[in-house]
Amino acid sequence: MPKILIIEDEKNLARFIELELKYEGYEINVCSDGRSGLQLALSENWDAILLDLMLPELNGMEVCRRIRQTNKTIPIIMITARDSVLDRVSGLDSGADDYIIKPFAIEELLARMRSLLRRVEALTVNGMTTYTFKDLIVEVESCVVKKGGNVISLTKREYDLLLVFMSNINIVLTREVLLNKVWGYNTGVETNVVDVYVRYLRNKIDDQNEGSFIQTVRGTGYVMR
Repeated sequence: MPKILIIEDEKNLARFIELELKYEGYEINVCSDGRSGLQLALSENWDAILLDLMLPELNGMEVCRRIRQTNKTIPIIMITARDSVLDRVSGLDSGADDYIIKPFAIEELLARMRSLLRRVEALTVNGMTTYTFKDLIVEVESCVVKKGGNVISLTKREYDLLLVFMSNINIVLTREVLLNKVWGYNTGVETNVVDVYVRYLRNKIDDQNEGSFIQTVRGTGYVMR
């Protein structure tokens, strides 16, 4: 039973998420301010943390940064009503794995959680990190990519981009998020370079007679599903 910490000061929203996650079989603990949420996050073992951005006592950005100082791998989903690109990028830069905007459908939150928890499961298999999607396999420690048993040669950027997609199955990723995760927030590269590298990647991993692994979400970005 995955153990989830919710740090959210909107009581009605926190209660709604708590009930829905309990129904799905998760063990839940709820905290309503940043300072006590941070203490709880650091004092117990959690499978994932749902973290509001705007919190009393200590804001979500700072909570996330302090968690990351001691725990690099625990999945953190930031929840907020602030939907600007700068806010999303700042949340990811602080150490969050994903970012969901209020109001949201609970089905979307559940899908994002399942994706992140699958990533964590991959980290624990024989001490090696392996992502698998259909017949595509990424062996992280050795930087080996295989499709149908055959090794595919990728550049570093192509590999890093594929790794982001493989660790976020079914999650739509904006060009800004992809640019931040692969090239870094302070890069001078324009977002259209993401389109170029997605095309490079498709040419190497797709079969001509099948649909693309990476689908375009018009006006938003890309998703692997």
